[in-house]
Amino acid sequence: MEDVYKKLAVHLDNTPSGFPETESGVELRILKQLFTKEEAELDLSLVLMFETVETIAQKANKDPKDIEPLLIEMGKKGLIIHVNREGVNTFRLLHFVVGIWEYQVNRLTKELIKDFNEYVPILMKEQYKHKTQQSRVIPVLKSVSTELDIMNYEQVENIIKSQSKILVAPCICRKEHDIMGKGCGKLSEACLIFGSGAYIYESRGIGRTISREEALEIVKEGVKQGLVPQPSNAKKPINICLCCDCCCQILKNIKNFEAPAKIVSSNFQANVKIDECTGCQACEEICPMDAIDMDEEKIVATVNLDRCIGCGLCVTVCEFDAMFLKDKKKKEKIEPPANIVETYMNIAKEKGLIF
Repeated sequence: MEDVYKKLAVHLDNTPSGFPETESGVELRILKQLFTKEEAELDLSLVLMFETVETIAQKANKDPKDIEPLLIEMGKKGLIIHVNREGVNTFRLLHFVVGIWEYQVNRLTKELIKDFNEYVPILMKEQYKHKTQQSRVIPVLKSVSTELDIMNYEQVENIIKSQSKILVAPCICRKEHDIMGKGCGKLSEACLIFGSGAYIYESRGIGRTISREEALEIVKEGVKQGLVPQPSNAKKPINICLCCDCCCQILKNIKNFEAPAKIVSSNFQANVKIDECTGCQACEEICPMDAIDMDEEKIVATVNLDRCIGCGLCVTVCEFDAMFLKDKKKKEKIEPPANIVETYMNIAKEKGLIF
């Protein structure tokens, strides 16, 4: 039974988001903390589509009555997705990230956090090999001007206003840093979950349902604190996370890349009106990617376009209207997939999982 965790690791690695093997075996340590052996074995019979207990039992060679309570419990623990449709329980496999990990926000331990932080750079490096990413960066509200060629799906306000169900959940990245005594003190309720995802979070007792107006206020407060809006990479996103560069596992890791702009899905970049810049350094201080430096000779800000991810935070703190966002060149612009299913289908194709 010991190798059931190795089998589960391979099973999760064959999902679009992946779960790569390491020399240290840290990925197996993580799985052992999350799954019992019985749960790990049963997870091997799940796929990324909802199936009934009977279908899963047939593949697992188990009695449906024996495994249904276990599957329901695994759903409660955030190891799989459980949805009851018209009185019929259905279940499906979850990616590790985004998926299993985010659902552990109320189950974190110091040992689990330590292992995850060891593993996440390897996981992120593997994910950034692919053209399609799970998330993207969109500009903050105050940085959007009428001159930008900006679509509805690139505007935080329009995304939020189009939602019928919104839930705000604690940011798992900032919570894990708080537990380890390394918190930044920034907004804790910072993950906005939409639609069916909001109902699933709600059923697990994670977060709370809020109005569109409250969601917009949360975004506004997040921007004041220098947080970057990162929705899922789709025209109809299932969430928007407000991320800091000190705790967010995505931003923290891409910051270590030489050219973050080349791996982040974003259609805008910052520019400077030289004649208006006073060299106050406010933009340099707030930039999450260290993309802004000061030209000491001219005493003006300069933008390293290889590092700028187009969040627009620099624009919000410039009192002299010297910073502005500009569209990327047409050939560099990225049109996100229609929905999250298409996102994962694209990633699966790029990984060679489907043809």
